Amino acid sequence: MRYLCLAADYDGTLATHGKVEQEVIDALYRFKASTRQLILVTGRVLDELKVVFPEYELFDRIVAENGALLYNPATKEERLLGERPPASFINELHHQVKPLSVGKVILATWEPHHITVLEAIKKEGLELQVIFNKGAVMILPAGINKAKGLKETLKELNMSLHNVVAVGDAENDGAMLQAAECAVAVSNALPAVQHLADWVTGQPHGKGVIELIDRILKYDLQHLDCRLTRHYLCLGQRITDEDFSVCPYGPNILLSGTTKSGKSTMAAYILEKLLEKNYQFCLIDPEGDYLELHGGAVRIGDTAHAPSVEEVLSLLANPLQSVIVCILAIPLDDRPRYFNNLLTALSQMRKETGHPHWIIADEAHHMLPAPAAPSYYAIPDDFKNFIFISISTEGMNEAVLNKITLLISMGDDAAKSMEEFSRLRNMPLITTAVTPLQKGQAWVWDIAANNEPVLIKTGTPVHLLQRHKKKYARGDMDYNSFYFRGPENKMNLKAYNLMVFTEIAAGIDEETWRYHLKRKDYSNWLRHSVHDEELASMIDEIENNEQLAQRSRQTITDLINERYTA
Repeated sequence: MRYLCLAADYDGTLATHGKVEQEVIDALYRFKASTRQLILVTGRVLDELKVVFPEYELFDRIVAENGALLYNPATKEERLLGERPPASFINELHHQVKPLSVGKVILATWEPHHITVLEAIKKEGLELQVIFNKGAVMILPAGINKAKGLKETLKELNMSLHNVVAVGDAENDGAMLQAAECAVAVSNALPAVQHLADWVTGQPHGKGVIELIDRILKYDLQHLDCRLTRHYLCLGQRITDEDFSVCPYGPNILLSGTTKSGKSTMAAYILEKLLEKNYQFCLIDPEGDYLELHGGAVRIGDTAHAPSVEEVLSLLANPLQSVIVCILAIPLDDRPRYFNNLLTALSQMRKETGHPHWIIADEAHHMLPAPAAPSYYAIPDDFKNFIFISISTEGMNEAVLNKITLLISMGDDAAKSMEEFSRLRNMPLITTAVTPLQKGQAWVWDIAANNEPVLIKTGTPVHLLQRHKKKYARGDMDYNSFYFRGPENKMNLKAYNLMVFTEIAAGIDEETWRYHLKRKDYSNWLRHSVHDEELASMIDEIENNEQLAQRSRQTITDLINERYTA
């Protein structure tokens, strides 16, 4: 299931004229019976809500006071996300504004008193905000809104916003709708709120919520996937320079390519995009290649320590924490069994919490080898959202190949790999459509849609993988090597890695060094062959600056040594 949680506004959404009809309550119980979570997100004060809505306890959590107060009906625990304004401010408003409602954090009145409220805030010099709700005026600490309250509640439930549908009707619901994976407005919602929504129900108020619940239970809102393009994952660009993106829920991807095909760079790019969008992943790394993946991923395991399944699950409990599981310490013959056990646990975790959103296996043929019996692997029928990376389609087990919906093929053998896959799956492939690839290109074949393969230019990750850093620092870069030739090609000194580059740079004559500096050969090499845009930009600035040019040799070699060879 994609959507495990419904976050619903109260007034104007669940409730009609302040009351929730019995048929709406019945629908909420049906939703809970599906093992999903219910969160009520309201601008009302909690005590007032309990009076007008006696069935409040059917919700797993309540976010009251427009995000300022979190309440657990099961334990009766309350948590405040802000402080009530000072008594002097409240007393001043009492004299000028009627009615004035005072909660544990929130103050509320009605228009046109917002002008008086703003003047009082300015006079007192307070960091308060004013939020509107169909004529209501709410005063809250800065940064407190329904989105903030929802996020904090989801932390308590170990759930992700990517598994949430939010439904509302008024201005104060906007932040919550924009934060959730899927935004829904009931048909009586304000036009601006309807404009924010991915879908507007056909019915108003509670009947619209019933309509939404029925569609979640029946379809998991699959019909809305095409509207959620803001969440799509970019894999690169079409030849026409348009982004090529895929839905973040549903694809089963096989990324294949031989050594030096660029598949590791492609994998790093995809991981960066997942991290940018806060999709949690669990990556199984058999060779320690992902030691320096930045931004929200923690690594567990090394050459001496094989991470237990329990350790992995403990880290994944936080949906904002992605995990790289290094299995170098696990013998090759034991890896299929380890992967099978981990996959079983991850599948169960997904059913209960909706995450990890992606399961990724590098060198997947180590863990899912073709000779093993397909029945050995505990792959659920509804298993989705995985990326398996391998040198070829032939090396992969039938249990996985039968579930692939998107094939990304790279390198000189891309056409052959796609032909192998079409034969193994007994699917037609127009081989004339698959031409040889240039560097930085890939063929993407949407199996599920039965489309012809699409040629894309692959994206470049901001950060490099550990394996590539080692190769660039000390390995053999082959045809990507740098050549110190100088004016009129007087020299032909090959720097086949960055260490050799710094050694040669220290000894060549000034004329040769400046020749390449003025041509910007150093920054271009680092940008296009080493794929380090950040370092290339720093060196490009040195090449452009005459004052820096005097000491450019030392500065550039220092930068390279600091980043790669120290």
